[in-house]
Amino acid sequence: MQDPRLPILYSFRRCPYAMRARLALAASGEHCELREVVLKNKPPDMLAASPKGTVPVLVLPDAAVLEQSLDIMLWALRRNDPLRWLAPEAGALDGMLALVAACDNHFKPQLDRYKYPGRFADAPAGTARELGAQFLLELEARLANGPGPQLFGARAALADAAVMPFVRQFAMVEPAWFESQPWPLLRAWLAGWTTSPLFERAMHKYAPWASGEAGAAYPPA
Repeated sequence: MQDPRLPILYSFRRCPYAMRARLALAASGEHCELREVVLKNKPPDMLAASPKGTVPVLVLPDAAVLEQSLDIMLWALRRNDPLRWLAPEAGALDGMLALVAACDNHFKPQLDRYKYPGRFADAPAGTARELGAQFLLELEARLANGPGPQLFGARAALADAAVMPFVRQFAMVEPAWFESQPWPLLRAWLAGWTTSPLFERAMHKYAPWASGEAGAAYPPA
């Protein structure tokens, strides 16, 4: 039975936007009811809350709806931020948000063209790969010139969690090619994230949710 005091998170495990939201919720310790969505059969409850039909969607106990992954991250971390993700060791929140915007507005379109070349007849995969690689080289330079192994210092912060799912997706298109490129610090950064206990919790598998059922407790114990 749904706990009316908890937010409801509509999510899809492999979606990088949903992934960043789950990471922030797990890092904050904010609990919610997770409803795993099958994107080919979107539940009417989710569409009623958010007609855009994409994940993540967070429905708050007061019926307010957060439809953007970054908004969900900020909501969770502003309520509770034990790992200080909003206060990076180097730089500030505005700088992190600018990097996330560059990822979302410039890198993500190239990632889509690289991963799904058949959907973009006017954009050959090779071209998209090289354009996307420019952003990754910028991340490598940031890691090389910064004070620590994370994008904004020695410890992880919001920007790392927001950007990492998209770098991971890019790396998975052609793993051998990705491993051969001149970004050793970026590869180490990505490996550190994808082998972390926090990532393991965020990637916990859930059965698809159906209307009328109780969702899963998130984050998992």
